[in-house]
Amino acid sequence: MPKRKARFHIPVRSLAPNAITVLALCAGMFGVRFAYLGKWEEAVTAILIAGVFDGLDGSVARLLKGTSKFGAELDSLSDVISFGVAPALIMYMWVLSDVKGIGWLMSLVFTICMALRLARFNTVMKDEELGAEVKAGYYTGVPAPASAALALLPMILSFEFNYSILKDPIICSAYMGFVCLLTVSRIPTFSFKSLKIHKEHVIFLLLGIAVLASLVITHLWITMSVVGMIYLISIPTIAIISHRK
Repeated sequence: MPKRKARFHIPVRSLAPNAITVLALCAGMFGVRFAYLGKWEEAVTAILIAGVFDGLDGSVARLLKGTSKFGAELDSLSDVISFGVAPALIMYMWVLSDVKGIGWLMSLVFTICMALRLARFNTVMKDEELGAEVKAGYYTGVPAPASAALALLPMILSFEFNYSILKDPIICSAYMGFVCLLTVSRIPTFSFKSLKIHKEHVIFLLLGIAVLASLVITHLWITMSVVGMIYLISIPTIAIISHRK
């Protein structure tokens, strides 16, 4: 009788990070769907949820010891769609389509820049260069989730402030170009992974997290607007500090 092939069983813990990555991908696609239906707040919320999932999958993988090459590749593909394709299409359907070719060009360039940034990240992921950056407390260029949030910042601001400049297609196209440059640049940006806090200050950190969570729930868009502006202001500050180091 022919021998039966041995079956290889995969631990469930190794599937949990990949499942979270798939959820991030689904959230990004739902953002596109909401934008197509003209539900702009829901579209932005979906991208923000994708960012939360993206931050969880790596942590869960390390916690459960479920890291794998397959998971790393899946994460990159999910990031391209959720933080590259989806925000570009959302912004195009929102206002960039009013300038037709220029708006589509900026959406296309944003997606390409996101893919290039992720390809560069994957290339140097095992190099000493990346390890030195993380230990020093910064990334090279703006990370994918942050780039997506920055690209959607004019829309987020428009939810709270009814200024015509926020919906101007020319200004939004120029702003998208600025975010593209930040995405593929070599400018150091802040990294939460290397953030350390003294044990005596933990209580204040937890209190701050609680306050931030309550603000996100009660005043989502104004809170995200403030966080986005603070992040933009921090970019030159981090660049100066890292240059001095």
